[in-house]
Order: sequence, then C-alpha cells, then structure tokens
Amino acid sequence: MERELWKSFYTLARKLDRPWGAWLYSASDVMIVYFWAVVHDRPTDWATVPGNWPEDLRPGFLPSQPTMSRRLRNPDTVELMTTIEQYLLAVLVVRSCLVQIIDGKALAVSGVSKDPDTGYGRGAGAFQKGYKFHAVWGAGPMPVAWGLAPMNTSEKKMARHLIPALPGVGYLLADRQYDVNGLYDLAAEADFQLVTPKTPGKKLGHRRQSIYRLRAIQLLTTAFGRALMKHRNAIERDFGSLTSVGGGLGPLPAWVRRFTRVRNWIQTKLIAAGLRHQILYAPEKLALA
Repeated sequence: MERELWKSFYTLARKLDRPWGAWLYSASDVMIVYFWAVVHDRPTDWATVPGNWPEDLRPGFLPSQPTMSRRLRNPDTVELMTTIEQYLLAVLVVRSCLVQIIDGKALAVSGVSKDPDTGYGRGAGAFQKGYKFHAVWGAGPMPVAWGLAPMNTSEKKMARHLIPALPGVGYLLADRQYDVNGLYDLAAEADFQLVTPKTPGKKLGHRRQSIYRLRAIQLLTTAFGRALMKHRNAIERDFGSLTSVGGGLGPLPAWVRRFTRVRNWIQTKLIAAGLRHQILYAPEKLALA
C-alpha cells in the first residue's frame, strides 16, 4: 500500500505545485520525500538515504536532512501541503456537510519529554502530557476542519477556531464539554445547529440563554433529535479508522516533537488517509493528471 499511496501523492503534489524559482528543490520535491518517511513511520532523515527507496520510485536527487528540516518550515511547503489536503477534501468529502461531529483526540508524549510546546491536560481517561488533535468529521475519510493545540487547551477554545471554517449547513454534534451558549451562537453564524447533551439535573438558571441552545434542548426531546445524537459516536470510528491502519496516525513517535513537526506529521497522515480511501474505494473520484 505504501507504494500506491506514494505514487498517488507524487502525481497530486506535482500537479498542484507552483514553479519554485531559485530553490534547488521545489516544495513538491520536499513533500514527496517527507511523505515517503511518514507513510513508513520513519524519521525524515531516513527518507534522505537512497538505500531506503526502491530504485523505481527513488527521486533522482534527494535533499539532505538539514534541507528537509528547513524547507518543511517554509511557507511554500506548508501551503502546498494544505492545498493537497483541500483538494482531497473537495473530491472525497462532498457528502459530509449535513451532519458533522466535533471532538478532540489526545496525542500523549512521555512525561519526561522536554518539548516546550506540550501541555498537561485530560487525555484518554487520564492526566497526560502532550498535544490534542481537535477535529470536525463529516461522512468522509478526512476531517473537514482540524487544529492542533497543547493538551491543556480546552475543547471550547479550539471550537471557536474550527466552527467558523466549517463547510455547508446542517447539524454539529458534540459532547457536554461544548454545551456553552457562545458556541451555539457561533455555530448558528456558520449555519449549523449545535446539538449537545444537556447535563442531567442542571437547571438553565437566570442568565440569558442562546435561542439555539434552547432549540437544541427541545430537539433532544424528539425522536429525531435522539437519533441524531446517537450518531455522535461515529467520531470514535473516524478516529479509530485514522489510527488503526498501518501507517495511520498512531502514538507520536519519539522524533516527532515541537508544534511544527507534529502539525506536519498529522497533516501528512490525513492526506495519506484520504489517498488510501481513494485507492481502495473510489479511484474514479480523483482525476489525477
């Protein structure tokens, strides 16, 4: 599968890259080498060694490890990575607009890690150190919006960044942590009705309540609302599908530290997930040049 993923990525990166001017290596040159490392769960410098490539796939010239490290932080490379992700979303996630689900996934690191960009917060049933991957999923193999933050950044804060970027209109499902008046209003501005379970026994109080929160409470008294809320568990399957395959987004390797490297790692894993889905289930949907 790594070969097929890399070939699809190679064609797509070349298609979407722009002329690179004075650079010795284009952004796509850098990305196809980095992608080879990521889909094999190896450090970036592993992909700069010619012996780690099949002869029929190895580029004619491989950037050095310092060049890769420097260029992966360059805005042109980050822009190309995002362009590839958005292209795949446009092709593969066209059905994901009506019902979307928001949640976070902990990406823990060792407690003795010296990474200054991490934070301590609630992880998978425990207090952990690391990052948290916040995502909004629809019906496709990739999240329609996502962000990365230290573990101690609240879901509510990240939701304020993600909700305005949501495509389409419909319902946004979430757990009780998102049951905040301001988020209901923000979702309504993005043409979504936020729906979260109300904490049992909790009164509305005397403060102003968002009309969209009141609407969600009323909605959950109906059969449609209860059936809609049961669909929220689908995000656990989405995270599971992303992490449980070979080359998927598993625990962060020891060499993936600092915010920029973690972000690049996650984004490339998401692109690989989209390409994997296209190869297995919908090859006709991605018209590659």
